[in-house]
Amino acid sequence: MYQDIKAISEKVKAESEFIKVIFAEFNKVIIGQRYLLERLLIGILADGHILIEGVPGLAKTLAVKTLAEIIDVDFKRIQFTPDLLPADLIGTLIYNIQKSQFQVKKGPIFSNIILADEINRSPAKVQSALLEAMQEKQVTIGDDTFKLAFPFIVLATQNPVEQDGTYPLPEAQVDRFMLKLKITYPLYQEELQILRSKSKNTDEKINSVFNADYIKKIRDIVDEIYVDEKIEQYILNIIFATRQPENYKLENFKNMISYGASPRATISLIKASKAFAFISGRGFVTPEDVKAIGMDVLRHRVIISYEAEAERLSSEDIIRNIFNEIEIP
Repeated sequence: MYQDIKAISEKVKAESEFIKVIFAEFNKVIIGQRYLLERLLIGILADGHILIEGVPGLAKTLAVKTLAEIIDVDFKRIQFTPDLLPADLIGTLIYNIQKSQFQVKKGPIFSNIILADEINRSPAKVQSALLEAMQEKQVTIGDDTFKLAFPFIVLATQNPVEQDGTYPLPEAQVDRFMLKLKITYPLYQEELQILRSKSKNTDEKINSVFNADYIKKIRDIVDEIYVDEKIEQYILNIIFATRQPENYKLENFKNMISYGASPRATISLIKASKAFAFISGRGFVTPEDVKAIGMDVLRHRVIISYEAEAERLSSEDIIRNIFNEIEIP
């Protein structure tokens, strides 16, 4: 076993060097936001969709677009609006008069990286059209079903400030997102750099450093990253503590959680932890990897009760207490 761990560690160390190159390219356009870039990379390496929440002007859209350029894959930005139709997203059938038959006109969903901008501004029928693409990696138009290209990742943004004219995402769809990120304002020195760089009309050229084939190669390596049985038990204890907190010395939260994390959260947490270990240049997962990515995996999956809202407790408060209480292996 030791030899296996050593072998995968050497492989990870050799291949993870490209992470530095990605950061260098990314920093040509985006100042700061390392947390955002790391999580975007985790989504790509772990094959997971990401929901990004933050006030306007934090470079969420620019970050996604820049990453697509670095990867050299197709990128589509879809602005979600109340009048958006499913056909605007996935495509539709158009009648060809010359051939006297219907032909498929594919929509913008047929791309590699989809930026669903302000996703909560569209109604449920649009959300359901996106759901099949996210979960099944396929789209049905009329009687035909089309497989989506590799890789396929949805990076959705939502604005927490404006609630008028928005449609809360269904819990079933929120659970399809591997990670939910909360982006905050930059630090003082970072914003000073932004001020100075953006006051000049100079555009840095972004270089593509890897492609879809390389992503597949890296994903295969991430799958090989070693996870000890104790780490697996640690992850399960965290997930089960969100469902049965009274069994983990968290009796105070028994009535604070309406719904705990689903089995999809368990899968997402182990896959995201592996990707985080890869970014850190290691061939094995540590408890610190799980804790580092755990909040992003769980914050949208732990549904709090009215009692928790009355106590002004958020899902993040409960998750922090769970991580503090669960014994680290």
